[in-house]
Amino acid sequence: MDRDPLGAARTLVRDRYPQAVYAVLAGSVLTEHRTAGSDLDIVVVLPVDDPLAPRRESLVFAGWPVELFVHDERTLDWWLAKERPERKPTLYRMVGCGTPIVGDPAERQAACRAVLDAGPDPLAPARLEAARYGLTDLLDDLVHATDPGERQVVAAVLWTDAAHLALVAGNRWNGTGKWLLRELRAHDPELADRWLAAQHDPAAVEAFARDVLDRLGGPLFDGYRAVAPRPEVTAPGRS
Repeated sequence: MDRDPLGAARTLVRDRYPQAVYAVLAGSVLTEHRTAGSDLDIVVVLPVDDPLAPRRESLVFAGWPVELFVHDERTLDWWLAKERPERKPTLYRMVGCGTPIVGDPAERQAACRAVLDAGPDPLAPARLEAARYGLTDLLDDLVHATDPGERQVVAAVLWTDAAHLALVAGNRWNGTGKWLLRELRAHDPELADRWLAAQHDPAAVEAFARDVLDRLGGPLFDGYRAVAPRPEVTAPGRS
């Protein structure tokens, strides 16, 4: 735990991508969340149209597991724009909150932090209705399940989905894995504690999900409608 992640990351980038315009080291390795298994998450930005961008690489360097996210400014723009409607700002967070190790990413970092601070756009009405419908359907399955195994599985899915939708209800960024819990804690520590405590108790999961549904406008089944686009079908014998 006394190894220097900044020095290793800087050496790796300079050896592997000497043409880098800038690079940042991100992730938990520089925070209180660092563990013996923490890796080096490095975003590397190359000159525009560099043939090595975009790409992702996983490797081991100087004993460190490393994840490299390689872009030029254009591909970085594209991937950042893709994250916003998905409400999972992984790359925004890596760039905006990372520590510079090569070059000067100050302008890009400030722009990413501004997006993080502003939060996601409100969920579109159709997506919100679909989310309410999906959670209502899972809740109904849990309430009426008679098979213990099925009840356990449904409760597990409902537990996770309810946490994601609690963040939607609070208009907060979403996350997966450890970041789901971190986002919940940042939004509402008491709610996060309730969610964790409910995990292995289907009745508590049900109560948590009902609370989340109330925050979203209540259960939705009767009257729900989702219109899908018609597929283009080619008539037989026609190209």
